[in-house]
Amino acid sequence: MSITLVKKIKLDGSPCRKCADVLARLERDGYMDAIDHIVVADERDPESEGMQLAAQFEVERAPFFLVRDADGDTRVYTVYLKFLKEVLRARTNEQAEAQEILEQNPDLDFL
Repeated sequence: MSITLVKKIKLDGSPCRKCADVLARLERDGYMDAIDHIVVADERDPESEGMQLAAQFEVERAPFFLVRDADGDTRVYTVYLKFLKEVLRARTNEQAEAQEILEQNPDLDFL
């Protein structure tokens, strides 16, 4: 298995706040060793590796994780806690996972 983290640099050159948060959480929780590659999606450069990966996998938000298994199949994760739970087998809080999904999708609402 190979894991790539794609983080974003915004048009104004500043780092993505959510990306910095996820990187800090990975470091704090001891999961950085599980990440094989970190790639930058630089909004100022549509040819940057991260922007190309985002287009290839039709991802519109950052950060995201690409998980390639031994068979060459790639899964995309845009929700950090879901990535932790399904890929790194970490224990997560379902309420926190739901909150993260809602924060990334403001058009959604609770029922």
